[in-house]
Amino acid sequence: MIWKKFTIETSLEAVDILSDFLSEQGIEGIQIEDNVPLTEEEIKQMFVDIPLILGEDDGSAKISCFLDDSFDDKRIEELKVLVTNELKTISQFLQIGSGKISVENTSDDSTWNDKFKENFKPVRLFDDLVIMPDTGFEYDFEILPQDKIINIKSVTAFGTGTHETTKLCLEQVKNNMTQNGSVFDIGCGSGILSIGACLLGAGYVHGLDIDPQAVKASAINAEASGLGSDRIEFSCGNLLADNRIAENYLAKNDNKKRMEKASIGSGIASPVNPDNAAMMVDIKLGEADPIPARRYDIVVANILADVIIPLSLVVPDYLSENGIFVASGISDKKESEVLDALINNGYEILEITRENEWVCIVSRLV
Repeated sequence: MIWKKFTIETSLEAVDILSDFLSEQGIEGIQIEDNVPLTEEEIKQMFVDIPLILGEDDGSAKISCFLDDSFDDKRIEELKVLVTNELKTISQFLQIGSGKISVENTSDDSTWNDKFKENFKPVRLFDDLVIMPDTGFEYDFEILPQDKIINIKSVTAFGTGTHETTKLCLEQVKNNMTQNGSVFDIGCGSGILSIGACLLGAGYVHGLDIDPQAVKASAINAEASGLGSDRIEFSCGNLLADNRIAENYLAKNDNKKRMEKASIGSGIASPVNPDNAAMMVDIKLGEADPIPARRYDIVVANILADVIIPLSLVVPDYLSENGIFVASGISDKKESEVLDALINNGYEILEITRENEWVCIVSRLV
């Protein structure tokens, strides 16, 4: 889909007021760009896996919003006039910077992909597993004949695979893989975990995500890595959508709002029929998921703690007997909450691994 990116060049001082003003005009989401250095604590709290490169902090900022096709040329011109008038008002008591307003066509595919590729370099995750993006960057390690290569052509969906939680998950998938075992990757993002699981020996992998762009990106990367649909497939949906058990849990624990916030764009796949947890819906097509329902030797979810907690109620429908649940995307501050949820929902904790402040929990139904 082509969007119009509406951008205001302004100052840091004016960001909050302009953001509130745009909200009053019915614009629900904005993007703020500045060069203010992040504190060490802020960096630790972020779930990112590429380096953050900032320019000089000169007090400037850009506020952007993305307008869909309901904003025709006339409506955009009206918005320009409103913003210009607001800038004049603000300028009486604040620095507003250049105040320049620009509108450009963009797409959530190309700009995201290109931006990530600017900083996405080849990396050896561990042992013989290498992530090789299509960026042309040089790398300071040797590619060996036995190396398993995850080739990345598209990063339009979240995830380049170099975040600590991705490495933790892949390590546990490798440690718990049975010969030709099956893996269900909930929230596949760019397909890194799914592809890695195949290269580590899985006979079949099913990756699901709430975002159709993630499904598309994952399929592109799987093909680039030499994998066909006999080994790996992707589909779209939301495991927590209309799931009555999870809804009841959230209501009792006052977590519904937190889960809804966390699940937006986080990449969870899923059923809409509470009587059949294996029935999923393709968001894009509105049809039944073409991938047959099955149970898996390993279910892996590299998402967020506030999503993993209710997800733990749904995962048993997808686990084979003695199947392993690998959960990550969990900060150390949330570890106890996730552990309590898993234990209370009938899981036995097998192993906990950590890297920096991130935690990966391996469990099995008792």
